[in-house]
Amino acid sequence: MIRFPAEWEKQSAVLIAWPHHTGDFSNWLASVEQSYRFIALTIANHQSLIIVCKDAIHQQHIQSLLGHNGNIVFVHADVNDIWVRDTVFLTVADNGQTRLCNFRFNGWGDKYPHGNDNALNHKLLNTPYFQGLEHTDIDFILEGGSVESDGLGTLMTTRQCLLNPNRNKGLTQADIERHLQQYLGATRVLWLDQDNLSGDDTDAHIDTLARFCPADTIAYTSSDDTGDAHYASLQNMAAQLQAFRTPDGAPYRLIPLPMPKPIFDEEGLRLPANYANFLVINDAVMAPVYDDANDDIALQRLADCFPEHKIIATPCRPLVHQYGSLHCMTMQFPAGVLKTGR
Repeated sequence: MIRFPAEWEKQSAVLIAWPHHTGDFSNWLASVEQSYRFIALTIANHQSLIIVCKDAIHQQHIQSLLGHNGNIVFVHADVNDIWVRDTVFLTVADNGQTRLCNFRFNGWGDKYPHGNDNALNHKLLNTPYFQGLEHTDIDFILEGGSVESDGLGTLMTTRQCLLNPNRNKGLTQADIERHLQQYLGATRVLWLDQDNLSGDDTDAHIDTLARFCPADTIAYTSSDDTGDAHYASLQNMAAQLQAFRTPDGAPYRLIPLPMPKPIFDEEGLRLPANYANFLVINDAVMAPVYDDANDDIALQRLADCFPEHKIIATPCRPLVHQYGSLHCMTMQFPAGVLKTGR
């Protein structure tokens, strides 16, 4: 029996990849590193943190920002992008044993170079933290941000991403469901028809739109502004969520997360800022905030979704300038998987 754990289950570690001055964040690196510093130290206060960095010089620079912390370890590897949610192993429980699933990554549909990203997992397997762990290389393209798990066999995703021919061309919805059943233990899949947020180049990853929470709750991106370009499509998504049923046949408890006011880049492109891109860690939920009036509303609503967790406002405005946010830049590993310290 294969099971894809829910994010709020106990974790052993979180992995991130630290941006470098030669990367896409070069123009924003100073402010991005301040967000990274906050995120790294917050995670390390709750559990182990693995930081992928370029080399020893890069590691020394990061350590100068973070100071000494026994819960932080480093791995040296080149990456094309820092969005490890979509490139690093997904972890499943298989008859009581954990197994790392290495899905193929093709740069979100061949939009970007991805050779280093697709090779990252095998580099991780050669480090002390991953060496000897059971893993499976899977000839199927899947990004972690494109699937949500309730830990009990239900997955949620979007047709716009998983059925996009730029991922697994020629596979039908039924074919993809069979892959999700085989490798992630999905007993059923809830499909949303939903376009991507402006500036999101992932073809509508579910982790920007709707997220499972404990107690049959779904938190989702919402807009009450009839003048917003996303208003109609998000209303349509809300109607689809209202039609979803739990395995017991009950409606889900739905918690709308308002959108922050639009944030634009230097060229006038709207960026995909949203509150659904939160990260659950041990005993806490790190919630992205954007210096916006809706930050407090989103924090309060996430506290309603996770009453047993501390809600931590996490500055993410700089991150959206490369079209992602907090959940996109992190990957958690369930308890018992990695031995990195705490």
